[in-house]
Amino acid sequence: MTADSKFSVVALVPAAGIGSRMQADMPKQYLQIDQKTILEHTVHRLLEHALVDTVVVVVAKDDPYFQALDLNQDSRVIRVDGGKERADSVLAGLKYIQQHQLASWVMVHDAARPCVRLSDIDKLIDGVVTHPVGGILAAPVRDTMKRSDEHSHISQTVEREALWHALTPQLFPLETLLDSLNRALQQQVVITDEASALEWAGYQPLLVAGAADNIKITQPEDLALAEFYLNKDKQG
Repeated sequence: MTADSKFSVVALVPAAGIGSRMQADMPKQYLQIDQKTILEHTVHRLLEHALVDTVVVVVAKDDPYFQALDLNQDSRVIRVDGGKERADSVLAGLKYIQQHQLASWVMVHDAARPCVRLSDIDKLIDGVVTHPVGGILAAPVRDTMKRSDEHSHISQTVEREALWHALTPQLFPLETLLDSLNRALQQQVVITDEASALEWAGYQPLLVAGAADNIKITQPEDLALAEFYLNKDKQG
């Protein structure tokens, strides 16, 4: 890792969503793997990194679950109220970080990605520490890609060369991300991840290849796969 002690970064975890595709009776970030919620696994993984000593967790204003977690008593974890969409929650977290001058760089990570490797976070930081824009973890597309029509029929085979799956964390200078995201939302631009806000603003973030096991828990079957990867990591 080439980032020195002057590199200041804080992690931001948007966790205000409900995760409807999980078909569960609570938001997916509060489902459990090995007696810990997905959110706890994710936040603890981030705090294991040497350069992350603060994690801002953005939850729904009326969230009844977070206060019952040990995270709520951890001085390294800061709760912030989020908004309707992911981008609104990220913006709320960024404004808090700016107001309290917590760091000059922000590493945004999905609450439902507990399996991210610390070595991949190292790679991301090393890749962007001298980059003027910042960058994201991503995985090259391996499968044949199809585009469908409105009837779910194949309309086109898409060339997969130079296509990537966007992952998280996504790491950007605080002021650049805050300004880009704020302006994009004011223009009612659809923002699907942090990089898309910078792309809209005319920037070209760096792609840093990350491991494919950095899965996002979205469907019910993803829980078992995440549990497998987490247990494999424990075993070394």
